[in-house]
Formats: sequence, C-alpha cells, structure tokens
Amino acid sequence: MIKKDFYKYLTAAFLLGCFFLSSCENDEKEVKKLSSKVLGIEEAKYVKINYSVGGKVKAILTSSLMLRVQDTVPYVEFPKDIHVDFYNDSQKVESILTARYGRYKESQGIVLLRDSVKVINIDKGDTLYCMELNWDRSRPGREFYTDKPVRIRTKTETLNGIGMEAKQNFKDFVILKPVGPIKVPASQFPQ
Repeated sequence: MIKKDFYKYLTAAFLLGCFFLSSCENDEKEVKKLSSKVLGIEEAKYVKINYSVGGKVKAILTSSLMLRVQDTVPYVEFPKDIHVDFYNDSQKVESILTARYGRYKESQGIVLLRDSVKVINIDKGDTLYCMELNWDRSRPGREFYTDKPVRIRTKTETLNGIGMEAKQNFKDFVILKPVGPIKVPASQFPQ
C-alpha cells in the first residue's frame, strides 16, 4: 500500500513539475511589443490650412495627407505632398512652394522639405529646385535655407551651387558655394 501511494505521489509530482517547466515561456516579440512606446498619430486627408497674422492670410497649405505625431518632440508630417501659396500684404500670391514630403516640428517652428522641392517667385519668375530645403521662422530674411545642391532658374540664366539662403518670398537669395559658369556683365569686371 505504501509502495502504491508512493508511486501515485511520485507520478503526480513528476506531471506537476513538467507542467510548470513547460508553461513558463514568453515570446520575445510579445514582450518587446508590450514594452515599446506606442505613438499617438492623428490622420487627416485632403487638408487645407490657412495661416494668418493679424487677420491677413500669409499662406495657404494644401496636402493630400497630414499626420500629427505625438512623440517626445511632436511634429506634423506630410508624407505624400505639400503645396503652399505665400501671400503678400496686398493678399496676392507672391511665391509658391511644392515638395513631395514635409515635416513640421511645432515646438521648434522648423519645417523640413524633401524630394523635388520647388519654390517660385511669381513677380520675378525665379524658380528654385533642390532635393532638401528648410524653413525656420526664427531666421527673418533668411527663412529658407539648405546646405544641399540647388539650381535656380532666372529669366536670363541658370545658377547652380551648394547651399542657399533666401527670404520666404524668394525675392532675394544667396547661393553659398556657386558651381559652374556664372554670367558677369562687362561693366562689373575689375579694371
């Protein structure tokens, strides 16, 4: 009888031990998923945003997709396209900006534009082409800037360079490192 009870207890202990040993395993992906940070993302399609100062429209932004991401530094992203019309004090469009991608860091007031960036000054007809451009409201008179290659087409010539700074209306610009031939009128040659 003691032998029979001994085997029952031994069998029960063995099965219970096997149960505990085999059931204590966590999937590594599941653990990482539980401990990872989940970002809050708001999505808006076909947006039109009016920016105004003192009741006057300064810019109208349109995009087919806008994402507002709540991260440690919140930002607004335009992953498909962005189009901005900038207005002068007479409420006329003075410049147009287009790009395939944009990201606006709200707390810093900085916009990063990438992929087929184009800025046109309507009055002068000058057009900037580049692959990356920044806009920073804390740089009055030089809001647009880049350290990447740029091409600017004016009515009379095409200018190439590395790096550029310009006003938001793109009336005045400076190419930081001009590249290639530059036309200089004979009257400006040193004597």
